[in-house]
Amino acid sequence: MLELIKQPWPWYTSGMAIAAIMITLLLFGKTFGFSSNLRTICTIMGAGKTVEFFDFDWRTKRWNLLFLSGSLLGGFLASSLLKNDEPLQLSTATIQDLKGLGIIFDGKLNPAQIFGWESGTSFKNAILLLAGGILIGFGTRYAGGCTSGHAISGLSNLQIPSLVAVIGFFIGGLLMTHLLLPLIF
Repeated sequence: MLELIKQPWPWYTSGMAIAAIMITLLLFGKTFGFSSNLRTICTIMGAGKTVEFFDFDWRTKRWNLLFLSGSLLGGFLASSLLKNDEPLQLSTATIQDLKGLGIIFDGKLNPAQIFGWESGTSFKNAILLLAGGILIGFGTRYAGGCTSGHAISGLSNLQIPSLVAVIGFFIGGLLMTHLLLPLIF
């Protein structure tokens, strides 16, 4: 039975799961967003005593912390119990594009040249991680939510600001992929 679960699931499985979650959240008057968990955790840790932004009743967000816990548990189960040792299959064009960036495809989901321990100790990668984290944190706060919150929850609620944010995310992603990433690598 476990071998059947380890096989790749059809793409539409995720779509159905997301739709079920969204319908449930809409029925209970909640909105989906993952980045708000950081604010909730900071509030639990006492940040509301010194910064007004973190001064709110975090108990109203307990359900989102449960979602965060489930995501962590699901990621752990997927990477350990449901792990498939077969090499990742990429198209030849993608492998060539990666090689053009100096990344040798090793059959794994996360290339060791980017995500390995050695890459994390280099000064260049440390600066990229720090700058990326700051930009993501600032962008999430400035946009009023993360990509999942706007793209999944905001669009399903027909919110125009979420549509604008999602268009901005795509433009930013395209700029990063085609202009900035080749300069970084």
